[in-house]
Amino acid sequence: PIKINFKRGAVKNSFEAPYHPNHLMGVKPVGPRPWITGPGDATSVEMLRGRLDRRITNQIIIPPKSSTIVFKTIIPARGIANGLLRGRSDGPFQLAVVAAEDTHMAPELIEILDSGRLAPGRIYLNRIQEIHNRKVFSRVAGVALGDHYTANIIHDLQKSPLHVPLTSTHKTHFGTHEIQVNPLRTRMVDSALNNVGTYGVRFDVKLDLIGDGPYELVLSHPEASGKKPYTAFRGSIGISTDQEYKEVHVGLRSGESLSLTDLKLIPEKINAVTVSLVYPADATPGHLLSVVPIQQLALMRHRKQLVEQAQQESTNDNERDIKPLYPPPEINAKPITSKETDKQKKANNLSSAYSHKSIRDIQSTPAAIIFPKGFNSTYGVR
Repeated sequence: PIKINFKRGAVKNSFEAPYHPNHLMGVKPVGPRPWITGPGDATSVEMLRGRLDRRITNQIIIPPKSSTIVFKTIIPARGIANGLLRGRSDGPFQLAVVAAEDTHMAPELIEILDSGRLAPGRIYLNRIQEIHNRKVFSRVAGVALGDHYTANIIHDLQKSPLHVPLTSTHKTHFGTHEIQVNPLRTRMVDSALNNVGTYGVRFDVKLDLIGDGPYELVLSHPEASGKKPYTAFRGSIGISTDQEYKEVHVGLRSGESLSLTDLKLIPEKINAVTVSLVYPADATPGHLLSVVPIQQLALMRHRKQLVEQAQQESTNDNERDIKPLYPPPEINAKPITSKETDKQKKANNLSSAYSHKSIRDIQSTPAAIIFPKGFNSTYGVR
């Protein structure tokens, strides 16, 4: 027999942990029962806090040459479910996910497993070559190596701001050319080549900061060129400083930078800041963790407001119903010149040129707060 001992984790469905729209985006404090931001965040928080769902048996024994149900949940109204568990076994075993329409009884679930039929809706089976050429990521289905990333960074903020790639892929690596996602030992044929989602992986990043005065701890995601903004991160993050420990829920869109917390650094000492998270299901790498002066974040927000204002003015100009100042000339009439009309045309041309030039200059500023003067690559995996 094989014994599996579970240490932490949970299983939640979208009925137990529903999505409340006013709690999904932005940065908000996390309460003792964070079951209002979806099942992905609810299970990640339980892992972050080191708790084990009371409905999960802390030890399971699998008899030789047999199958056992580890956990099960009912998905109401065709919603979704998420499960994250961490434990240790005294021998090798295989794990499978079984979906059933009309039953949740153990013998019938095992019968579906033994039939060997894949669940419908696998949309990447006809894009295998694109997956291998890294044109598409696909979904992750396999066994990943490593479940805990740690880093310890010492940085003098008086010399430069700090920018640390928290997650990065071969497409988004912030100029470091590092891929900070864990590889897959085995994978389904239509799975991504590595664990691009890093779902369930714990990150503990300790920042020993040297500085003086107010700074901001910022999480950023690059803007997707040619694509509409999408949800790039939706989960909870723990932040520990010399003064306190707190948890915040972060809803981040692509091309956005959000301040996670204010940092008041004391001069002539090491200011320890630890950022911890269990990577949630509603996220897309890469993510940049930064510590910047408070003025730099304010400048970035001001530039973004200028971009949005210029774009809005441009849209309004295109939608205006412009009427000519003078009626059209009669047919076969001689052209009439006027100093006033020539002057008005010249003014209009200058105004139009100035408006378009302003928009181009402002749009050259990136939306996300990515001003890296140096990266730290001390990540380790275990």
